[in-house]
Amino acid sequence: MTRAFPNIAKYIKNLISRLTAYLKLLFGGNTVDVLPALAGPVLNLGGGGLDVEAAIQWMINQVRGTSRVNVVVLRTYGSDDYNHLIYRMTGVNSVQTLIVSNRQDANRDDIVQKIHNADVVFFAGGDQCQYIRSWKNTKLEAAVASVYRRGGAVGGTSAGAMIMSDFVYDACACEDPIETKDALEDPYQNITFTYNFFQWSHLRGTIIDTHFDSRKRMGRIMTFIARQIQDGVCKSVLGIAISEETSVVVDKYGKAKVLGRNAAYFVLGDHPPEVCKPRTPLTYHDYKIWRVPSGETFDLNNPPARGYYYRSVKRGRFDSDPY
Repeated sequence: MTRAFPNIAKYIKNLISRLTAYLKLLFGGNTVDVLPALAGPVLNLGGGGLDVEAAIQWMINQVRGTSRVNVVVLRTYGSDDYNHLIYRMTGVNSVQTLIVSNRQDANRDDIVQKIHNADVVFFAGGDQCQYIRSWKNTKLEAAVASVYRRGGAVGGTSAGAMIMSDFVYDACACEDPIETKDALEDPYQNITFTYNFFQWSHLRGTIIDTHFDSRKRMGRIMTFIARQIQDGVCKSVLGIAISEETSVVVDKYGKAKVLGRNAAYFVLGDHPPEVCKPRTPLTYHDYKIWRVPSGETFDLNNPPARGYYYRSVKRGRFDSDPY
């Protein structure tokens, strides 16, 4: 009996070796990581300016359960200043900033693996056009999506929040982003959109805008909404307009909550515009607008049947103060 044990051990060792070789062949030599499921997915949409630290802590708390999370900050340029801020937060195991400024790096296996292993991903502010040109249809994009599918958290601020909507104003047509006056005067000049980038389940049919109050961007998001309907992209579009120093956090059920200093606006276009064409001021009657102050909620899956007001644009001018 004692002499049989070495043979059994040898057999098991050989079996493990053959199984490992088979798995390597099956998965192209890549290792297979079995990562723990998380308690999300959740989203954090920041309006720019000073970060809402409570919103970043919220998304960490929502997904971590009783464990500590690993956070990856993504940007195309800048520093690692988020590392110190986030590492001090409750429930954080590690934080690293990855500066990924081109498509080659966005397909690097070492970078992609770090994102894949994260529990929380956060997009810093920057230039949404550069994000799209550098990251869309890359392994980086797929890795971020895998974090979300696993129940993780994905957040961003300013341009980093704008790239998370279903329809993205990409700011690729001109050096400076378009603003309200010019958008209302001509809904097509220098206004372009990107589709099929990150596609989160509770942000279907949305377009996000940021720096909303300080830059008076209501007419801008109204134009963006009108364009989607006029161009046949969607019959109904919800704009999520976020003020500076403010965040909209979205739980796994699609309920949004406003955190921070100011309000968020949810702007619905649910019918075709009267006039939306090049070189002609916009005319669109009866947008529905919900102004949601800090601390209040909004159900993205079932917008409330009350609490909104109507505003219209006629020949590029508001009928009354839209705020």
